[in-house]
Amino acid sequence: MHPPVPDATAADATAATLAAQAAIADRLPLDDPGDLERARRGFVAPPASPQVLGAGGSAVWDLAEYAFVDEADPDDPAPPTVNPSLWRQARLNGIAGLFEVVPGIWQVRGLDLANVTFVAGRTGWIVIDPLTSAETAAAALDLANEHLGERPVRAVIYTHSHVDHFAGVHGVTTDEAVAAGEVQVIAPAGFLEAAISENVLAGNVMRRRAMYMYGVLLPRGPKGHVDAGLGRSVARLGRTGLIAPTVEIDTTGTVLDVDGVRIEFQITPDTEAPAEMNFLFPDLGALCMAENCSHVQHNLYTPRGAQVRDALGWSKYLQESIDTYGDRCDVLFASHHWPTWGRDELVGHLERQRDLYRWLHDQTLRLANQGWTPLEIAEELDLPGQLLDEFSCRNYYGTVNHNTKAVYQRYLGWFDGNPAHLHEHPPAEAGRRYVELAGGPEALLANARAAFEAGDYRWVAEVVNHLVFAEPDHVEARALQADALEQLGYQAESGPWRTFYLTGAQELRSGGQPLRGVQLPPVDAQTGHAMTVALLCDLVGVSLDGPRASAEGVALRLNLDVVDRGEQHVLGVARGAVHHLPDRHVDDADATVRATFDDLLALVLGTVPLDGPVADGRVTVEGDVDAVRRLLGLLERFDAFFDIVVP
Repeated sequence: MHPPVPDATAADATAATLAAQAAIADRLPLDDPGDLERARRGFVAPPASPQVLGAGGSAVWDLAEYAFVDEADPDDPAPPTVNPSLWRQARLNGIAGLFEVVPGIWQVRGLDLANVTFVAGRTGWIVIDPLTSAETAAAALDLANEHLGERPVRAVIYTHSHVDHFAGVHGVTTDEAVAAGEVQVIAPAGFLEAAISENVLAGNVMRRRAMYMYGVLLPRGPKGHVDAGLGRSVARLGRTGLIAPTVEIDTTGTVLDVDGVRIEFQITPDTEAPAEMNFLFPDLGALCMAENCSHVQHNLYTPRGAQVRDALGWSKYLQESIDTYGDRCDVLFASHHWPTWGRDELVGHLERQRDLYRWLHDQTLRLANQGWTPLEIAEELDLPGQLLDEFSCRNYYGTVNHNTKAVYQRYLGWFDGNPAHLHEHPPAEAGRRYVELAGGPEALLANARAAFEAGDYRWVAEVVNHLVFAEPDHVEARALQADALEQLGYQAESGPWRTFYLTGAQELRSGGQPLRGVQLPPVDAQTGHAMTVALLCDLVGVSLDGPRASAEGVALRLNLDVVDRGEQHVLGVARGAVHHLPDRHVDDADATVRATFDDLLALVLGTVPLDGPVADGRVTVEGDVDAVRRLLGLLERFDAFFDIVVP
């Protein structure tokens, strides 16, 4: 930690920010009632309580925190510290409760970042996307049962492999019910690998960056977290888990009868998620578009970090949806936001989203092929009026600026071709040189203060960042950097941009992340149970201190007998790297470890020491037990709250 900024209170909007907010308000028809009417249509009942409580009575979800949005006079303008367009989106996302989509299909919206959908089958519920936490999913199921009549859950459908669409599954069913065949779990092909790998191998860094993206550490209020754009926020501190699919859909056109309800599937890999699918209820005239067609411009690159998405493929799958389903449905609903009713209206919505992602793809590559760099392309491009005027295409979640960079990265990578950018100094080293070039800290700050007064907050953020990384104890530098990021946050139309800026400002003023040094396992036990042994071995590789292993000359091989899965694997270390041989057992191994998968996972995560399960017989080691200890001792535990805006 570095010295905190003495006055760490959030500032008011500056004159430059007020002017930027006014320009947005003048540009857009913010009082258009169309989306408001759609967001309220079919209302059945509000949530039973504004709070959903978790273990120990802590609030996993609290709608009351957003009363400053939901109870504001709709005729009043947005607070000056909130982009008026984002404020409009926040008011729409705040319309929470149980809603009828069509007879037989209902959604609970506003109890998590995503929606959960309930379809009435012949004998029970088909649940689509059971949210982020078991607590919010259970609250949604209780709300549906209370007002629509209690039904058992007969099937769960995961539309795709992101955590807000599966991790609350234990709130609607149990492992035992699925294992007994009482409940089907249906997902697109590749779901399990995609869901786990994204949240494990890079899970720690993604989780930390998600704190910025979703503003989980920010206070709720006009100067703090307001809305995520895609939804209100993510559930916090809840119970998460995963139940592996029992049915995988791998072919477009597949039709299943699920508890008496016909469902026709469209597979859309590498669109909004690596594994994703849309589906039609042909007898109900209802089309579920998963997260491929929401009321936002989505991310082609998500700022929390993930693989770049395929904008061209996404656009083509939307055209396939139009061709396949456009004349067979009367309502389109999705995993976020509100439905679109009417055949002409829903096809128009699909067409606009199709054109949005195709435009981002084609125009980025048009300029790239002329030699433009990603920063130049992002500064040059903005949506054409026919798309820019559509609220469903605006920058509430993804933005033109970072999505064009994503397209460039997908095709050309991080390097823009300029050799000056091939081997740049890291931030702290570059910072010291820039400060010297500027004539020292005070000269740099004088320039930055003048830029701040002129409203050039982007330049302030860029130049003062050098001083912060050169001299992280320089309180005035951190204070000015925080002030600049704060104004950029106030102006942002994108929910994630706002929370990135404001979280950065918060941590600059505090002197860094107060929880620095806290370690959390990269995956919880329930989710980890669904991992494959191969993925567990990959996690060992990511956790291994390779330089130390190489310096110490560590060379070892272990046979792993995973007794509950009937699998044998070889896991080795050589030259500072892990190697893994599936379906193998070697005679010259240093040791053979026999254990259940969950016990192996606990050893890798460091949640139990080796001696405990060996002593009680849950884990047996034949051969050199010190080789096992040596490997486990080389596995690093990651800091869950590493610093981002200071070195």
